[in-house]
Order: sequence, then structure tokens, then C-alpha cells
Amino acid sequence: MASDSGTLLAIDEDRAFLSSLRALLFGFGFEVVEAARAEEGLALTRAIHFDAVLLDLNLSGIGGIDLCRIMRKNSPRLPIVMITAVNSEDCKIEAFEAGADDYVVKPFQIRELAARLRAAIRRNQVAEEPFKAPIEIGNVMLDPDRHLVCKCGRPIHLTPKQFELLHYLMAHAGRPVPHATLLKTVWGPNYGRELEYLRTYIHQLRLKIEDDPANPGYLLTDSHVGYRFTELEL
Repeated sequence: MASDSGTLLAIDEDRAFLSSLRALLFGFGFEVVEAARAEEGLALTRAIHFDAVLLDLNLSGIGGIDLCRIMRKNSPRLPIVMITAVNSEDCKIEAFEAGADDYVVKPFQIRELAARLRAAIRRNQVAEEPFKAPIEIGNVMLDPDRHLVCKCGRPIHLTPKQFELLHYLMAHAGRPVPHATLLKTVWGPNYGRELEYLRTYIHQLRLKIEDDPANPGYLLTDSHVGYRFTELEL
């Protein structure tokens, strides 16, 4: 099973939507395998390698959020994009915390969906140990081995926690990282609710790496969810 852009599994109980989605994404080089039930989709992910999964939120039986958690546990690196008519910030937060890589609300532009899918697949194709390799996005370069950050080739001094926070966000570029995930990863398992603490560090980082800290181009805020480091087309 092969295609130019990748092979996708789309899980949605609306078969007419699945058929339309398959035809539209085929025009962008994707091959789409359909599943109308959560259990069917889960069985397919265990039998076939997919480049990404498109998952509806409202499914009978195993719900979309629970299915996302199961898939994330079984396949830690599999890109999962929630594609749903539910435009709720609470649902978005729950989806990201369950392990979703992106959240697309119906109706959507097919070109945007194709771009989001390519970005999710591209992130999954990086080296298996991304935390050890230098990361360069736009004019910002971070080298974990040398504990070095440069902007336009000029070194930027960061405190250890600032460096860890920036490193985690850049290693997950393009993906919204929930507040609690950042706090627990950088500061430890006893953290998770100290949002003002996190905002302070993000503000400090923006002052150091952004051309205009008031209008950030790298460190973006996902309202009520967390932060993401932009993934630029280079």
C-alpha cells in the first residue's frame, strides 16, 4: 500500500463523508483506508502501517478521545489528527491531552487539511532521538549537545529552564503542547497548574528570540490549550 503523500486511516461513522474525503485527499496524493467503527479502525492500525490517522470525535462504543488514547499508547509516534464538527475548547484540550497531534473542525478547506497532514507526517519522519540532534527552524537554531541557542547565527544566553522549555517546544514544533505537559516535563511531576509561572518563562523566551515579542512569530499561544513552536516552511 503506497502513495506519494502517505497512506491514511480515516475513522468516521458517516460513510458518505468518508467516501468524499477519500476522493478529495486522493487528489493530493494520499491513499485513504476507511473505517466506520472504532473497533474496526483499531484492528486496522494493528495490522497495517499508516502514515497518519484521521479520527472523528463522536464514535459509538469506544469514543474518539478514548480511541485516541489507546492508539497513542499502542503507537507512540503515529500522527493522529482529530477531524470533527465539535468546535469546543474543552474538547480540543481533552483531545490534545489524549495524544492528538492536531484538531481540525468541520467544515474545512481540503488544502489546509492536506497541509496539516503533511506536517504531521513530516514531524513523525524525523530521527528517533530528536532531543539529541540540532534543531533549526527559521532563524533559530538549538543544539542540545552544546547547550547552545543561536538567532541569525548569534548566540543567545538562556537559563537552564529556559533552554529545556525551548528545547521541548522546538522538538515538537507545529504541535500544540498543553500547559500541564510543559510544566510536568520541564519542572517535574508535581507541577501542572502553575500557569502564571509558565507564562513568565514564555514571555522571557519571546524577549530573547522574537523579532517583535508582542507579535510572536515562533512561540505561539494556543488559547486555553498551551503553546506551540511554529513549523515554518523553509
